[in-house]
Amino acid sequence: MTTTRGDQARPAAHGRRLARGLVVLTLAVAAGCGGPGSPGSPGSPGDAESTGSAEPTESTGPTEPVESTESILGDALPSGSSGALVAGRGTTMDLCQGWGAPDPDPGSGDAPGCDTVFDIGSMTKQFTAAAIVRLDMDGLLEFSDPLADHLPDVPADKRSVTIEQLLTHSSGFLDSLGSDDEPLTRDAFLREALGSELLSKPGTTYLYSNVGYSLLTAVVEEASGQDYEAYLAEHLFVPAGMRATGYRLPDWSKEQVAAQYDAEGRSHGTPLDQPWADDGPYWNLRGNGGLLSTPRDMFRWHVALLGDVVLDEDAKRELFEPRVREEPDETYYAYGWVVDDPEDPSILWHNGGNGWSYGEIARDPAGDMFVFWVVNRSAGDGWDLGEDGGGFTSALFERLAKTGDTPADG
Repeated sequence: MTTTRGDQARPAAHGRRLARGLVVLTLAVAAGCGGPGSPGSPGSPGDAESTGSAEPTESTGPTEPVESTESILGDALPSGSSGALVAGRGTTMDLCQGWGAPDPDPGSGDAPGCDTVFDIGSMTKQFTAAAIVRLDMDGLLEFSDPLADHLPDVPADKRSVTIEQLLTHSSGFLDSLGSDDEPLTRDAFLREALGSELLSKPGTTYLYSNVGYSLLTAVVEEASGQDYEAYLAEHLFVPAGMRATGYRLPDWSKEQVAAQYDAEGRSHGTPLDQPWADDGPYWNLRGNGGLLSTPRDMFRWHVALLGDVVLDEDAKRELFEPRVREEPDETYYAYGWVVDDPEDPSILWHNGGNGWSYGEIARDPAGDMFVFWVVNRSAGDGWDLGEDGGGFTSALFERLAKTGDTPADG
């Protein structure tokens, strides 16, 4: 299998469409996420222990959602797609549902839902970026540090590359060294990446680079003295109450993890069925993509970013500050997030996909509004959410905004 990623930041029109959708968004849906797997339910894979984080609350209303995802989104859902989404205001989760037929590949008989595990693609980058920001917050590195301060044997032409340039895709490193499943070890990856030719002078040009984020993954390990996933689990996921996010550490059952399908509807198994090392994906993917998570956990991540359990206020400002223009587009890259307008930002977002699964995350800077959605089949007959995901996200915001007068509201 050879997988490719088409999840680089989309043209600026996507960000502008999202911003307009947010203006009309009220998310006044009185739909809970009740039923099996809701927070507090016995055996819920996303249950959080007492961690000091703010637990997401669900909007008041009936135990079962007032409306299905299909009825809210209507024809915005392509026929044959399947996935799940979560939307909310502040710490309130207004909607958390799946759509589509039961996944026949794992054989669970369950349709996708709030606790289904999906590949989140390049949305992984926001967690790698948050790890770097946390290390800076704890005094273990600085954004201005040269790469050579944290990795050995950096050649002369790359010694001036800084942590910040890697975070903002302005380091000059190429996008990828090969396919996601190439069995590239950490040492082999570092040799190839550091031995590659820079495509531009560091700090001068925006060039989306998965290689750069895998280099940051190695920096996380060097600066922290921990394995990358272990560091994320201890300093990001556990404090946020996220129990179903990671590469290998969560104790998922096979039935929880969504299989992935190509445009012809052929199954390629779950992400855990792909060629991986014992401790996670090989290094062409590690830290830049491939993390697995659930809609419920992604909402918990949003809630954690509203407080200071993971990052303090100064650290969050560093994370979200727009820094490098994604030329020729008008959007700007922050640290693992895309920002629509550096002067007056209205939307923070990122996308991610691997050719089979695809998803997007979006929130306003204050965290008042949040949406995450993901599908395990990104394309079909006449539709491609990897290409048209921005329109889908806008449609999601707008349709949610129109559901203010629900039966529960009387």
